[in-house]
Parts: sequence; C-alpha cells; structure tokens
Amino acid sequence: MPGFPERPVLLFWEMTRACPLSCAHCRASAIPQRLPGELTTEEGRTLIDRLLDFGRPPPTLVLTGGDPLERPDLFDLIDHARGRGLHVAVSPAVSERLDARTFARFREAGVSALSISLDGGRAAVHDRVHDRVRGVPGIFDRSLEVLATALREEMRVQVNSTVMAGNAAEFARLFDLVRSRGVRTWEVFFLIRTGRGSDLSELAPSEAEDVGHFLYEASRRGVLVRPVEAPFVRRILRQRQADDAYEGGPLYRSLRGELEERLGSGVGASSLSPKGTLDGDGILFVAYDGTVYPGGFLPEPLGNVRRDDPVDLYRRSELLVRIRDRALNGACGRCPYRFDCGGSRARAFAHSHDALASDPACPLTAAPAVAA
Repeated sequence: MPGFPERPVLLFWEMTRACPLSCAHCRASAIPQRLPGELTTEEGRTLIDRLLDFGRPPPTLVLTGGDPLERPDLFDLIDHARGRGLHVAVSPAVSERLDARTFARFREAGVSALSISLDGGRAAVHDRVHDRVRGVPGIFDRSLEVLATALREEMRVQVNSTVMAGNAAEFARLFDLVRSRGVRTWEVFFLIRTGRGSDLSELAPSEAEDVGHFLYEASRRGVLVRPVEAPFVRRILRQRQADDAYEGGPLYRSLRGELEERLGSGVGASSLSPKGTLDGDGILFVAYDGTVYPGGFLPEPLGNVRRDDPVDLYRRSELLVRIRDRALNGACGRCPYRFDCGGSRARAFAHSHDALASDPACPLTAAPAVAA
C-alpha cells in the first residue's frame, strides 16, 4: 500500500508561537509575545511559492501557531497562497480577534477550512482552569459562540479535540455536542507528551484501543471522524469491517452505552478512512523559524527553508523514506497492519527518542506476535 512519496497532503506552517491562551497540552508551549526569528512576510511568500514545486496537486497549506491572527500579515499571505492556487486552512485560537468580521474576511479570502478546539462537552471539563487545560475561565462558552458564528458565516468548520486520561470519559457527550451543532468534521488528536503537554497523562494502551473503537462507532453517525496521531484506528477499522464484534473494556462500554442513550442505535457506514498520513508520510511541518520537521509533534529537524528546499527534504530525507517504507523498529516493523497503520512516529519519539520505534499506545506492540 503506497504512501505519499512525492508530496505531502498537508504542509503545516507554524506562523508564530504567540497566542493569548495557555493550553496545558500545547505542542508549541505558546507564549503571549511573538519570538524573534519568525519567517518574514517575504520568506513566507517564498515558502508558499515553493509548495508548487511539489507538483499537482500541491499540498494544502495549514496556517497554525500559536495563533496565526497574531501575525499582521496573515491575510496578505493567505491572498498570496490563494493567488498561487493553493487550498488554505487556518487554525486560530479562540480569542477576541476571532469575531464575525474576521470570519467574513476568512470567507472572502477563500479559506477552505477553519478549526475550533473543544476538549470537553461542558465547561467543567473544557475550561478546567485549575488544571489549565485551556487556562482561561469561560473559554468553553466563548468557543461555542465562535463556532456558532463560523457556521452562520457558512464557513467550513471542523472541531479539534484532544483525548487524554483526564477527559476520555467525556467523549460521547462531546461527540453529541459536535454533531448537534451541525459540525461535519471532528478531528480527534491522541495526546503526545511534548511541549507543554509533557506532564499530562496519556491513555493506557487498552484505553486507547477502547477510544479507537468508540470513534469507529461515532463515525457511523453522519460525521467525518479523523483521528490524529492514532493511525492504529485504521487497523481497528479493518478489523471491525471483517468482524464487527468488539466487547472492549469498561471505557468502551461506557462510551458506547452513552452514545446509544444520546443518539439511539441506528448507524450507517463508517466515515473513517482506510488510508491516511503519518508524520513524514503525507505531512510536513515548518516551524516559526523555518525549521522543517516530519510533523508538529515530532521534533526531529530535517533542515530549514531559509537554506534548504522543502521538496528535497521531504523526498530524500532518510528518516522520511524509512517511515514511508515502514522500515520501522520493533513490533511496528513486524506488524502485518504496518501499511494500514504504521504507528504514531511522534509518540514513539516522545517515549524513546527514536522516531522509528514502536508506538506504545497500541496494545499490539506488547504482543509477542501479531496475526492479521
């Protein structure tokens, strides 16, 4: 099963690390002020132009941070990218700058998608001021207001949610909220312990498996579900398509029971994709200072766009070639599902400082042998 050897599907540009929020799981350890060394406007235009060298179709440009709205040249750069024929998505922070006028500007500029973060189905979980999940009181209600405004402005909006030990039990309620608001895409990120999130607790492998199977159930209810840093969900999809029975553990049974209580038992086909990306296989990340990484959660530098060609870095990096070939170490390298899955390279690195090691979130990595 070939990956993405010639071009990434998504290129993330961390425009700045400045952000008004202080989220506990922030990969970037974002801060209130912009750091020196950010790519300039002209360097940003050059980066955008270079994306065309990947060929057709070029990668979608995802503008992230920090908060991209902290960059005064954001809309100039969006206009440049759209003028070059690129699809542009933006991942802003829920700040005072994110209002109806800003959404109208995004729409007029031709931004193809926006993402809003929700990590709980109620304020008591999402805000969690004392545990600093977001670090700002009232941010849950503000996020719902922003989401409603974006939908009124007819923006294509996805909700991004991070699942970790402290909020996994909330995800049936959260899915119900996302679905009831008319959001069509739900992106569920499985925590990587890096950046400000280094001290947070991940799910145990059995819990990650339970949540993966819950996402399969949720994906059969009319919403596009996209797991991130959880490629083992593609293995789960394959298994459930072959045999839909899964007894699961207490977390799965609780989530599935609540899901059925809220939404009933009627289901359709799964929206999960059998094929997807990994860090370095369909994904490339450019940091605020131009450093290129396989992904935003895998801090293994490949070069810098100020001196290196990102096309060459993507196609010729020994690390990325091995990731795409699934020339991995340990159980992930032997697993018959490795081309369906491949394991989270970022989580492997966070645990072992080896981007080619096995993904510790998958229970199959602890098994002496794996049968397809």
